[in-house]
Amino acid sequence: MQNLTNPFDIKPANRVNNVSEYYFSKKLKEIAELNSRGLDIISLGIGGPDRPPHSETIEALCAESRRPDAHSYQPYVGIPELRRAFADWYARWYGVALDPQKEIQPLIGSKEGILHISLAFLNAGDGVLVPNPGYPTYSSVSRLAEAEIFTYDLNESNGWQPDFEQLEALPLNRIKLMWVNYPNMPTGANATMELFTKLVDFGKRHHIVIVNDNPYSFILNKQPISILSVPGAKDICIEMNSLSKSHNMAGWRIGMLASNPQFVEWILRVKSNIDSGMFRPLQTAAIQALSCGQEWYDEINRVYRARRDVAEKIMQTLGCSYDPSQVGLFVWGRIPDEAHDAESLADEILYNAHVFVTPGFIFGSRGNRYIRISLCASEERMREALQRIEKFKS
Repeated sequence: MQNLTNPFDIKPANRVNNVSEYYFSKKLKEIAELNSRGLDIISLGIGGPDRPPHSETIEALCAESRRPDAHSYQPYVGIPELRRAFADWYARWYGVALDPQKEIQPLIGSKEGILHISLAFLNAGDGVLVPNPGYPTYSSVSRLAEAEIFTYDLNESNGWQPDFEQLEALPLNRIKLMWVNYPNMPTGANATMELFTKLVDFGKRHHIVIVNDNPYSFILNKQPISILSVPGAKDICIEMNSLSKSHNMAGWRIGMLASNPQFVEWILRVKSNIDSGMFRPLQTAAIQALSCGQEWYDEINRVYRARRDVAEKIMQTLGCSYDPSQVGLFVWGRIPDEAHDAESLADEILYNAHVFVTPGFIFGSRGNRYIRISLCASEERMREALQRIEKFKS
């Protein structure tokens, strides 16, 4: 039978031409090919925790999965027990009071929340503020939403915080949404109440929705804080959070957002037309994870602190400078002046020492002179990476 459709006559939507395959998606395919040749690449690139969740979290998942009534569709808003658990978590650790019925929306990972928020607030042509350097998904999703991107610079000299004078000079009447991410990825800059207060004021004065992406606040950070702890912040702010980093549950895809009831309801309109409710046993396990005490966070940070020491030695061996006060799941370092650029240095390390580190250019032009080392490999593997790099540099 003759094929009546020539696939080359079909063109994708314009939005597809505005984005490319995610950097890590492409690079991990290359690393898989190198590993297939027996090169044993040590990956210090992606921030995916390599250790399991709390044993009681896993047991909760297993127990709930055995129930015959646990496998049907679940509410789009999540089960009430999960929303209450998130509210209790915010009250306990951030000092923020949230109405579990109206001010919390569970997410199948906070990455999909970026899409839902963008579709809920941005019309084609609306302006969106995106940090440079910053998480690439803020830009790619903004393009998919056909919004106009206005980047704002984060500079090391300013502690990787927004320059509010620069922001005030932008055409703010055209801007609807601002992405912020503190504790910051990739730079490790910590959040401060002073910064959050400035952001809330900025958003209110210019009618710009401020979205803080907050998955790193428990990693090597003595005092987790939330932008929603600023008085009146819920009027203009949304905060996303996740169990991926704080509870070693990246593959489980469990996140949440919190804001005022109107913002949450608008986002739910979008979300409920795109996905369905989260698997109930995952929600039950998340409730258990959220009940973890200080000892859980102390233990994960004990492990990351030991790995962080090795990562800093790798930075020193490469001649990179870094801020020892940075927090989170990575070490962000400036490459030496004699290095051509971050991508060349990362490829040099990959092909000669068989260690993968992330070049900062993927986070924006302000990252061109930086590399990022993930703490999501065992201390043993990180020490082996250090030895390989020392050998290569000698």
